[in-house]
Parts: sequence; C-alpha cells; structure tokens
Amino acid sequence: LQVLRHEEFEEGCKATCNGPYDGKWSKTMVGYGPEDNHFVAELTYNYGIGEYRLGNDFLGITLVSSQAVSNAKKMGWPLKEVTSGVFEAEAPGGYKFYLEDKEQHKQDPVWKVTLGVSNLQKSVSYWSGLLGMKIYEKDEEKQRALLGYADNQCKLELQAVGGAVDHGTAFGRIAFSCPKEELPDIEALMKKEKQKILTPLVSLDTPGKATVQVVILADPDGHEICFVGDEAFRELSKVDPHGDKLLDDAMAADKSDKWFADRNMKKVSA
Repeated sequence: LQVLRHEEFEEGCKATCNGPYDGKWSKTMVGYGPEDNHFVAELTYNYGIGEYRLGNDFLGITLVSSQAVSNAKKMGWPLKEVTSGVFEAEAPGGYKFYLEDKEQHKQDPVWKVTLGVSNLQKSVSYWSGLLGMKIYEKDEEKQRALLGYADNQCKLELQAVGGAVDHGTAFGRIAFSCPKEELPDIEALMKKEKQKILTPLVSLDTPGKATVQVVILADPDGHEICFVGDEAFRELSKVDPHGDKLLDDAMAADKSDKWFADRNMKKVSA
C-alpha cells in the first residue's frame, strides 16, 4: 500500500472524522492507487490516546494478493490459514486482514470490507433498499451478504455476528463519494424514512486544501456512512507526492509518548 496523503490537525474534526476525541490528530490515506478509483483506508491517530478497545463491528479487509502473502512470510509476520489459500493477518492494534494467495487484481487488490451486523435481512434492506447497493451474493445459511455499487469496485460484506454489534472504543466509518447535488436528496430520503442522520449536510475544511460537503448516516447497527461531494473531494484527494515525507516527519516529531513517560503518566485508554 502507498501513502497517498497525510494531514495534521490541531483540533478534533467537527464531523468526528477522528472519532469522539478532541485535540491534536492526524490523518493518513493509504491505498494501491489514487482515491478517485481505488479503495483507500483512512488511518487516524489521536496524539493523546494510547489504545482502543475493539468490538465486533469491523471484521476485516480482504486483499487478493500473493505478493502480500509473500511479503508477510518474508517479514516473519504471523499468518493463519483460515481456508485453503486464505491467510489471516493481524495488524498492530488488532485489526484483521485476510490475504488471498492469488495473482493481484490489476484494478485494485482490495476485494471486500466486512462489517458485523445483528440482523442480516434488516441490514441488507438498508444498504440495498435505501442506499441503492447491488446484492452480489446472499447466503442465508452462513448469514452473510456481499454488496457493492459497481462490479469493479471494492465490495461490502455484511456478516451476522449472532447478537448485538459492539463498536468498542475504536472508531471507523465507510465513505463514498457522489455528485454534490445528490447530498440533499440523500439527507431528505433518510429524514423521510426516519433513519438516523449523525451529521446533517455540512462543509468540512482541510487547511490549504478543498472544502468538502458531507452527510453522515448510521445504519441499523450504528455503522457510520459518510457521503461526500465528489467535485471538491477530487481536488482534496489528489495524491500528494510528499505524503511519505510528511508522514515520516510527523512521526519523528511526535514526542507524545516521551511527554507522558517523563511525567509518569500513561496515555488515555479510550
């Protein structure tokens, strides 16, 4: 994965992009290619938080890449074969990645993101019926469904967890770009259907970059969904050739661990 851009913020995001935490934070976008046509992960770092408790809401990301499997083996990274040719790897912090030992997809090796749900039918109705996703697969026996907006894009997998969804104290949301003119219609539909709107249509500033408009929703299990206006987002999300250096400089300048240690204090456990 490549560092596509890195940004530093002095205070919490007004749309809780960094979670329900105030104070200094950073955002790093990583992916196999530009955000315009690839799945991208947004890594947020809250300087004052030492650890998070994970729940059963985010169940993992699946990559189709024999290179990733090879890299992990060369690095001695622990792998567990969960099914034939599919290996589970655990990232720092406990997040799960599933690596399929097959030739890497040319368009984007990220195949799917899996979310835990408490009621599969209710969730499918929300994501497909309200948000317009196409149902690619549905397996009642395994209580899972695969959905997406396009054949050549990363898919969303919904997996029943056999009970309530626990979001822990970590934080994440799924984001999609769409024409800016569609945002008021999305907001209006959710109001009409009496669905939860976490952040009504709002403009978000990124210092020195574009101002984007977003609407943030929550599905029946509280999974957050952000729709962002595509026109400004294309400008904001351009690959920054200095992204790697900005990230390296920020990590080198981060003395927060030392600051807490010098005062015999620990960072907060969220």
